[in-house]
Amino acid sequence: MATQTLIYLFVGLSFALYIGIAIWSRAASTSEFYVAGGGVNPVVNGMATAADWMSAASFLSMAGLIAFMGYDGSVYLMGWTGGYVMLALLLAPYLRKFGQFTVPDFIGTRYYSNIARTVAVVCLIFISFTYIAGQMRGVGIVFSRFLEIDVTLGVILGMGIVFFYAVLGGMKGITYTQVAQYCVLIFAYLVPAIFISLLATGNPVPQLGLGSELADGSGMSVLQKLDSSLVEMGFPAYTDGSKSMVDVFCITAALMIGTAGLPHVIVRFFTVPKASDARKSAGWALVFIALLYTTAPAVSAFARLNFNESVSDTRYAEAPDWFRNWEANGLIAWRDKNGDGVMQYEAGDAFEGAPEYTPGGIGVSGERLLDNAATDNANEVYVDRDIMVLANPEIANLPGWVIALVAAGGLAAALSTAAGLLLVISTAVSHDLLKSTFRPQISEKGELLAARVAATAAIVVAGILGIYPPGWVAQVVAFAFGLAAASLFPAIFMGIFSKRMNREGAIAGMVTGLAFTFLYIAWFKLWAPDLNTAEHWLFGISPEGIGVVGMLLNFAVAITVARLTAPPPPEVDALVENIRVPRGAGAAHAH
Repeated sequence: MATQTLIYLFVGLSFALYIGIAIWSRAASTSEFYVAGGGVNPVVNGMATAADWMSAASFLSMAGLIAFMGYDGSVYLMGWTGGYVMLALLLAPYLRKFGQFTVPDFIGTRYYSNIARTVAVVCLIFISFTYIAGQMRGVGIVFSRFLEIDVTLGVILGMGIVFFYAVLGGMKGITYTQVAQYCVLIFAYLVPAIFISLLATGNPVPQLGLGSELADGSGMSVLQKLDSSLVEMGFPAYTDGSKSMVDVFCITAALMIGTAGLPHVIVRFFTVPKASDARKSAGWALVFIALLYTTAPAVSAFARLNFNESVSDTRYAEAPDWFRNWEANGLIAWRDKNGDGVMQYEAGDAFEGAPEYTPGGIGVSGERLLDNAATDNANEVYVDRDIMVLANPEIANLPGWVIALVAAGGLAAALSTAAGLLLVISTAVSHDLLKSTFRPQISEKGELLAARVAATAAIVVAGILGIYPPGWVAQVVAFAFGLAAASLFPAIFMGIFSKRMNREGAIAGMVTGLAFTFLYIAWFKLWAPDLNTAEHWLFGISPEGIGVVGMLLNFAVAITVARLTAPPPPEVDALVENIRVPRGAGAAHAH
């Protein structure tokens, strides 16, 4: 069977499965729409949480970032993995014992203020829309290449699929859809990794293959060969880092702390029956996540090594089929600067307009390349790093069914997280703004309708952000983590562990952290991208890591304001004490 036919078959079957699950598990109440009725098994919830958390950034872009950044890319690996451990141990059981539907619900009740609730909703919407832009772009890239359509049309198709099962099924539908999506995405990630490791080193375990000797007779290990080839082409060695220690620390910390403040991940712990189950599901999720994250470094190294060997010094007329396939979508490109008909792949930008950052995000991706060749270097090849995981099986000449499986897996990763984010946004609007703040008398039926209308509007906005993304997938997602670290995490942390923190302090801290972090990122990414260099950064901290400074400002402002204003009322003290009681294994009250 032809590869393209297999792609249509695999993607079509996976979509049919997702839609079938959504129809089967349609939400009939607000409880089912928001938290799947609160009765999800911890193992099932762990798998759904892993799918929710491992987005297009994890599946598509993280390995691509590491492949091209080398050692410096390890910050994403460390930050996202460590952050999940922090979330599981520090926040999840306590929030589940609180027993509400959403993060703004917790903040509004804990800080006895609808203003605090509304500020939390604004923070949540900022974070979620920043995050979802990356997911929709990932969907567009996968559709663009494998269904042979335009990226924009790919994003629109993805919007339609997510609309169907997120709006119809709510959290109940999303939970069981995400279990199926996890199975698809992890199988799609591991199978080609095992194939490639076996072919390259004779070792079928990718994690071990990364440190093994290559089977090409060179006597070199994978990393030695990769370092050697990159240095020959003018790139830094793969195992050398160029980022400063302070920036590496801040990016890693921002990703870790941001993970612990991500609303679409936290809400998953409201779907289990009791607080002890929240801790169990967090543990299971960590196991499921580790399967992909421990494989990613090997995928990155093998992908970059195969890419270098496949492209460098190859005559364009003899370019492999995979190159032409991705070139047709504008996600890889070649410009013959010296007229010799040979692809010269070296350090530097192949095109004017293909730098890492440009005003308004135009020119950062392959499909937005400008036509002018960069004349200050000899590099003739441009590659969008988001394609590396998707193209890897083709570059390695794996069977067509593996390529089709990766296509289905990439879509599963992006769609699963997009659905979770959309639900968080719709819940924030319908439950936290309407029901809890502006229209407390609204009926359950009216609230459910409002949630579905809000989800629909969120999908439209998400699609626009996917078509006009402010950066490549993992970068955009990194900003979401920074915003979460600077705004929601301190309010949640102090809400659990500080009885003295009051509404005035929490509100002031959230506004300060969010405003500072957002403006810093917007300045260097949108308004003054030419200044986005280490010498212009505050304390040498890049926009990806600035969330740590925003978090510290949040804590400082919140604690100062809280000390200068009245303490929380006695009933809030009792609430905090109840949340922190170790007997959290008991069933939490329903909202």
